[in-house]
Amino acid sequence: MASDAMKRLRGARKYLAPDGSLAESSNFVRLWVLALATYGVGDIVTTIAIIEHSPDLREANALVRLSVDAFGIYGLALLKYAVFGITLAISLVAAADDDEFFAYLPPVVLSLVGTFTMVYNVRLLIG
Repeated sequence: MASDAMKRLRGARKYLAPDGSLAESSNFVRLWVLALATYGVGDIVTTIAIIEHSPDLREANALVRLSVDAFGIYGLALLKYAVFGITLAISLVAAADDDEFFAYLPPVVLSLVGTFTMVYNVRLLIG
């Protein structure tokens, strides 16, 4: 069982090689940086701006609204980064299994969701 886990981790190395020698590793990292920038930073910052500076607007996502009501902006950040961590784990497991589709799908989806919500939030803030 432990040897299977080690084989999977060795398989993931091609996506996480620090020297970027494989094209897959640099694309993999770039997609996750984009996901972090759009979903992990852009969406969170614009959502916090709406929560803090726009009393007429409220969070549309019920789960996020409950989290914010219970824990404030820390609840928002915790929930967003939990989603980010779960999708990163899914991506790494897929990479270890040499499943390129599911290795690349999570950062692409997070980037699209993050970009859409960030642009939408900015639009709401502008009025």
